[in-house]
Amino acid sequence: MPHIHEKIDFTAEVFIIHQNHVLLRLHDKYNLWLSVGGHIELDEDPMETATREVLEEVGLEIKLIGEIIQTEQTSVGYKELLPPRFMNRHRINETHEHITFVYFAKSESDQVVVSGDDRSDDWKWFTLQDLEDPTYALQPSIKHYAQQALKELAE
Repeated sequence: MPHIHEKIDFTAEVFIIHQNHVLLRLHDKYNLWLSVGGHIELDEDPMETATREVLEEVGLEIKLIGEIIQTEQTSVGYKELLPPRFMNRHRINETHEHITFVYFAKSESDQVVVSGDDRSDDWKWFTLQDLEDPTYALQPSIKHYAQQALKELAE
């Protein structure tokens, strides 16, 4: 999805774990290994975006990890949301930034099914050791989130 706002867009990204591996994609435009994710559409919450983007980009059904607080709230239209594991704000270019909700998730499958409009050059299930390999030149935040997801969701 293209940018929604001129200055700041909200995005969700997901570090997906399957059997002690984390899925990263090589973005075609930036030539960087990134997680799965995308822009939060105007009619979505971050959780909905996270699950939609994963299904669209890699064809995986996931379970977002964390705890949704249960309240006595009964108002129509009220919904508690899963807090992201991390959040960040980063610059895309001189005039545009993203605020990103970072989620961790598990998948029962490692069978990636790439859609026709996907913008990735490659996909890889990384181990903790792979994340240390300088060949992949991972950005520090991506490496940190991927390592953290693997450590927290180890089987």
